[in-house]
Amino acid sequence: MYQNLLQDASFWRFLFSVDYDLAESARKEACPCGGRLHCANYPRKPRGGPDGLPKEYGCRLSFCCDREGCRKRVTPPSVRFLGRKVYLGAVVVLVAAMRQGPSPRRVRELSRLFGADRRTIARWQVFWNDHFPQTPFWKVARARLVPVVETAAIPRSLLEVFVRSDDDQQGWARLLRFLSPISIAGGLEIRVLR
Repeated sequence: MYQNLLQDASFWRFLFSVDYDLAESARKEACPCGGRLHCANYPRKPRGGPDGLPKEYGCRLSFCCDREGCRKRVTPPSVRFLGRKVYLGAVVVLVAAMRQGPSPRRVRELSRLFGADRRTIARWQVFWNDHFPQTPFWKVARARLVPVVETAAIPRSLLEVFVRSDDDQQGWARLLRFLSPISIAGGLEIRVLR
């Protein structure tokens, strides 16, 4: 069911439009020094998506301050990419969720569908099962979720909370927006201000 949506070109265009909106919000805030932000996108070679991804997927939206001496880089959160991972964020979530289960046949099928080898899928499982639940981001963010997410079944349980059959595309957008803070440096280390 979910993998069919990931083959839909309109889904990938939609995720780019969400990323573009996040980037525009970051650009309008300007640099902390007061300088204007100019486009300074990172080149990317995303993996795991369907053939014919929009050309916009060849870059990660980012900005650089125009003031000499500052030149600080601002990279907004993304719903397309999870941090520096080369695989698309939706693919990382979906494959790890579908992998939850003991079948080696399932791993072979996921590898065939998305191009991620067995070791990559195993790393994603370790990230979601061992590392992600221990992060400050998750410890704070899980309180916002209803129904309560079963930590032992992440990311499948996150999919079940956000993605419902009535509107898969909007559900994926909600899920990837929820996870977007982890797509930037330090995003897994959210601090609560008191």
